[in-house]
Amino acid sequence: MSKYYKFLMYLLIVILVNVAGVTLFYRVDLTANGLYSLSDVSKRVVSTLKEPLTINVFFTKNLPAPYNNLEVYLHDLLEEYEIFSNNNLSYRFEDVTAKEGDVSQEAEENRKKAQSYGIYPINVQKIEQDEVKVQQAYMGMALLHGDLVGKIPEITTTESLEYKITRSIQRMNNKISALANLQSKIKVILMQSSSLSQISGLVRLEGLDAFRNKVQEVVNRLNSKNYGQLELVYEDPSISAETNELLNLYQRFGLQWPELTPPAGVKVPAGKGMVVLQLSNGKKSVERNMLDRKMALTNRGVEEQYFLVDTPVIEAFINDNIDTLIDVNEDIGYVKSNGTQRLTPKLPDQYMPGQQRPMDQEALNKLNGILNREYSVKEIDLEKEEIPDSIDTLIIAGPKENFSDWQLFQIDQFLMKGKSIAIFIDAFNEIQAQNQQNFQQPVYLPINSGIEKLLDHYGLKVKKSYLLDEDCYVNKDRNGNEMNIYFAPLIKGDRINQDPDFMSNIKQMIMVKISPLEAEKEKIERNGLKLTQLFTSSEQSWEMSGRINLMPFMIQPPADNKEKFARPLAYLLEGEFPSYFAGKTAPGKPTNNTIEPTVDPNNPADSKPNTETKPASPAAPTPTLQPEVKAQHDIISKGKPGRIFLLGTSEILKDTVMDEEGASPNAVFLMNTLDFLNNQEDVAVMRSKEQQFNPLDDKIKPFTKTIVNIFNIGGLPALFIVFGLIVWVRRTARKKQIQAIFTKSN
Repeated sequence: MSKYYKFLMYLLIVILVNVAGVTLFYRVDLTANGLYSLSDVSKRVVSTLKEPLTINVFFTKNLPAPYNNLEVYLHDLLEEYEIFSNNNLSYRFEDVTAKEGDVSQEAEENRKKAQSYGIYPINVQKIEQDEVKVQQAYMGMALLHGDLVGKIPEITTTESLEYKITRSIQRMNNKISALANLQSKIKVILMQSSSLSQISGLVRLEGLDAFRNKVQEVVNRLNSKNYGQLELVYEDPSISAETNELLNLYQRFGLQWPELTPPAGVKVPAGKGMVVLQLSNGKKSVERNMLDRKMALTNRGVEEQYFLVDTPVIEAFINDNIDTLIDVNEDIGYVKSNGTQRLTPKLPDQYMPGQQRPMDQEALNKLNGILNREYSVKEIDLEKEEIPDSIDTLIIAGPKENFSDWQLFQIDQFLMKGKSIAIFIDAFNEIQAQNQQNFQQPVYLPINSGIEKLLDHYGLKVKKSYLLDEDCYVNKDRNGNEMNIYFAPLIKGDRINQDPDFMSNIKQMIMVKISPLEAEKEKIERNGLKLTQLFTSSEQSWEMSGRINLMPFMIQPPADNKEKFARPLAYLLEGEFPSYFAGKTAPGKPTNNTIEPTVDPNNPADSKPNTETKPASPAAPTPTLQPEVKAQHDIISKGKPGRIFLLGTSEILKDTVMDEEGASPNAVFLMNTLDFLNNQEDVAVMRSKEQQFNPLDDKIKPFTKTIVNIFNIGGLPALFIVFGLIVWVRRTARKKQIQAIFTKSN
């Protein structure tokens, strides 16, 4: 009987252990950056859910490598989200997999459901019988929260997956609040010219009469997911009193035609028209052309045909832009005056239907896309407007024109309010030669925009030189020839200060045309500020000043090693800043757009005119000041704790350096810095914890690196083989011992 009691006791213990394992969750993540456990910000976001959130995962089974482990990783990750959600999050994997070549009714319905959420199959490659084949697979998820639907349409890697899920949940929470607090509905304005019906038969434009109803159906469907905050407004530019104004505003979308005589003989008068959909909320709006074109083969040969966009395109346009219009994300400011780098592209004067919008090469297109995914970007013209109080971080990127005292006063007082400023300042203005036929080197003229005065007052300075480094980017041509690009230094290893949490996983970056920085540590300490050096150049770096020539083949490292040493390239300054205008009269706001260049009598460099600044006409009257301005702008002489980030270049913000997805170390560093300045350091830590670039230390000798690589590739399998041989030898020896014992006994 005792055996049965023991068996029942053991069985009871096993059951209780399993029950405890289900109810009490604990997991140890031994990875360096906690790759397989939720970040603190993810736990906080999911624990604050007030309404149930459902995640539907559409993932094809039995996928080839490297996608075959994604489903297991997703299970584990979503399980952790569920545990910390206080029972407000649930998830399920929908069956979308074809079995034995046939798609079951359930799988077909789930596929339709996925497509209704905007999740479509993607092509993945697999190898079968030594042949490369393409398989269509669903790899996405939809997040349902109240009436809102979010999506991650493609999950092809585990990298940044937690970040994407957490930010999606965060945005949906913010979106519910933003929609509930709207003062008026978001207007969906359809501008459709009735004049287009005159040429619709000639250009085979079908569906004009039914298009308004199609848009209305989309708006009605989306209204159920956006708390009824969409309102369709119809305008006909052909009969409206504002026809000319509308056509001038959206002329890049318009069609124009001369007087036409079709084969039927009925003349069509000259005219113009458009089909444009605009989303508008207050002063913010975005529009899209609803006409497209294609080349088609007809009985008269190859002809250009116009057509109206399909329903999914209309729905995607509205869905993708609502967040921007209602400011779901936190605000961030970007100074667009004073010759700074252009963030948004400049639209062409003419833009024909179907024509691909030309890329504005001078605009920061990739940075603009990355910023708008994370923030509501407010572009600020300091010549005409003040900095809104809703902004906590202000970006100043590559100013080339002088700041007036009024503009500097705005920046200074913004900092005094406990806000943050990210300054990317260029020491030189690169002026390209006008004559393109005969190649000429660009001219580099020093820039003195006036922002230098504020920085100097706070204890920081950007040197009028370029940093060159032997540890730099190496360009390789097709023939394998290498050329060192000395003005593109590599930043890696112990040159990066990884003590700040937002810098902890940044392993390597590349800078371009960067100037060294200087810090007056005595002034900084006297003002009670904290200075953090974020990264430096290598010990093999030097400076180029005076006559600048950045032609790579013309640059040679200096023979004197005394000129080579590490130089600071990025600073973070924190604390209660003293105002530059303390003890002075507050500058008044000009009543017109005439901006006088600022001159600091204590700085002779400021007396030199800036080459990019347009001097005011001598006949221009001195701006008069509004008498009430001084009373409205009292000077804050000592600020609340604020932050300044300073980098001596704006080149790293350009499309040639940034990546579109924001996954490169440069982009991660930039966004982490902005998150830190905007008091979201935990988001920065979550974003960068999955950086996969982990180079070996430069101090390790090449021979040691080779040994380590050989061990990683062949050493571990060899150890398993040796371990197996040892086990086999021991078992063989034990077997012989047992045989010997029985042989003796016989």
